[in-house]
Amino acid sequence: MTTKDHPLVGRAHRLAHDLLAPLAERVDQEGVPTSHIDAIRRSGLLGVSAPEAYGGWAAPAAVARRTGEILAGACCSTWFVQTQHHTPVATLTGCEGPVRERLLGPLARGELLSGVAYAHLRSYPRMPVRVTREGDGWRFDGKVPWYTGWGLNDVMLLAGVTEGGEVVFAFTEAREQPGLRASEPMRLAALTASRTVSLDLAGLWLPQDSVALRKPYEEWALTDRAKTVEASPAVFGVTEAALALLDEGTAGPLRTRLEEVRRGAYELADRSAAGEHLAERLALRIRAAELMRTATTAAVVAGGGRSLSLAGTAQRLAREALFLLVQGQTARSRAAHLETLVAGAS
Repeated sequence: MTTKDHPLVGRAHRLAHDLLAPLAERVDQEGVPTSHIDAIRRSGLLGVSAPEAYGGWAAPAAVARRTGEILAGACCSTWFVQTQHHTPVATLTGCEGPVRERLLGPLARGELLSGVAYAHLRSYPRMPVRVTREGDGWRFDGKVPWYTGWGLNDVMLLAGVTEGGEVVFAFTEAREQPGLRASEPMRLAALTASRTVSLDLAGLWLPQDSVALRKPYEEWALTDRAKTVEASPAVFGVTEAALALLDEGTAGPLRTRLEEVRRGAYELADRSAAGEHLAERLALRIRAAELMRTATTAAVVAGGGRSLSLAGTAQRLAREALFLLVQGQTARSRAAHLETLVAGAS
């Protein structure tokens, strides 16, 4: 079976065509509705990479990437809420213990939707969230700067660092509770619709059986660094959506570049271990981002004044591109991207 023939790719296309794209501008202004999330749950897409034994599809990486491209190109806000779910699924797939048996099945089948609160780990040795052992569980204190999907997610995967430099990932319900308080939803230039908040943690206690991962920070970071140098499928999806707004004379050369960069990025990701070819993968991530920026700018230029209407697709895609330029950004990727920008302006 080829990627394009996989049932989940067909379902993603139908969702995009029938629901997500027609309502994308409205969602951008009003927020991702629960009906969109319910449609994602029913589609099976939340289990794209989950083990079959737990109700998932165990689909190849190419299928997971293609469905991500399709959803992001149709409605990036909806894509962003649901994409958080796949890290908790992967974390549970790789662990053992009671939390796996309790949650992996419901997450794989879409009965529960999970968010994530761990990007702050990348600021280590600064520790926005500290974890300490307390009784037969763990105490979380500090501030999670960004948490997406508040009010839509059922559970969250929360992470912090101990004084000894160990990362601890544990699940809890995605609701206010003793020791956990959410801010008002943030007003952002793009993806305000994703219901992103910050979380204040003041003695949130989670039992040992909620823990899905414990390991030294550097060991965890080795795997995480590979994620932060990869080109995101969402970047390619938004680029494709922008090219669809252009005449073929303008879109054609950009589409050729898109296929070249996408093929190179995915092939290198598939044949590289976690710590391999990081510089080359980051270079392709930056090339993909710059191509997205060019394509979305071209869509605005082609649309003229009407591109500035909040009902217009071009302006939404251009703002989503701004978001994707910094999503998953690290100090290393920021410096490399800025260097590329400066060199290009010389």
